[in-house]
Amino acid sequence: MRRFALILALWPGVLAADGFQKLSGEEILAALTGQKLEYGSGVWQTFDSSMVTQYFSGGPSAGRWVVREDQYCSIWPPSDLWACYDVFRNDHTIRFVDDAGGRTDGTFAQ
Repeated sequence: MRRFALILALWPGVLAADGFQKLSGEEILAALTGQKLEYGSGVWQTFDSSMVTQYFSGGPSAGRWVVREDQYCSIWPPSDLWACYDVFRNDHTIRFVDDAGGRTDGTFAQ
């Protein structure tokens, strides 16, 4: 258990070594609001100022997004469960990191 705690404690430093910097709640809002991220293979997501998020991966999907305690959180109906992620940025790339350490990178659309 101690090793796991140590790994989690060092995790932000590992990401920073990649050039990724963790964003605060205000920075998440500033980085995502009104933007479109591309995830590759024609998959993309938008983040409207009305807190609606659109996701396209072979077909459209709409959800809601918020920032809570310096994390990006989203909900995708018909689910009623919010999923929250730490958000990191490296220039034109946004990285979402879930509680298990899973990463999803998106780049700002041109």
